[in-house]
Amino acid sequence: MVTDQAEPVLSGSPYRADCPTRHVLDRIGDRWTVLIVVALWDGSARFSELGRRIEGISQKMLTQTLRGLERDGLVRRTVYPEVPVRVEYGLTEAGRTLREPLRALQEWSIAHLGDVTAAQEVYDHTE
Repeated sequence: MVTDQAEPVLSGSPYRADCPTRHVLDRIGDRWTVLIVVALWDGSARFSELGRRIEGISQKMLTQTLRGLERDGLVRRTVYPEVPVRVEYGLTEAGRTLREPLRALQEWSIAHLGDVTAAQEVYDHTE
């Protein structure tokens, strides 16, 4: 039986474009997200500090990524009523839960860097 109604989106079906889980995976799998979360592991930081810590990130990408992380509840933006105004970014409780999975990815990257580099060299020489 064929119907015109769309199949309901199941939570946890990231292979479907309309699944909310896919949005979460897209956010935490983004390279700038990973680097920002790692940069905030030990505490909050100002925008300019994050820009200095994360080489290669543009102000536009830093702004967009921080806004997305704030919207998703992973980063908290705190504005201090000082002159000039001071703004700091820090991980929320949900953001802090990303530390262990990202630490595991970081450790994997370090442990397997030689294997990846060797595979790249083999691949590049067969092209």
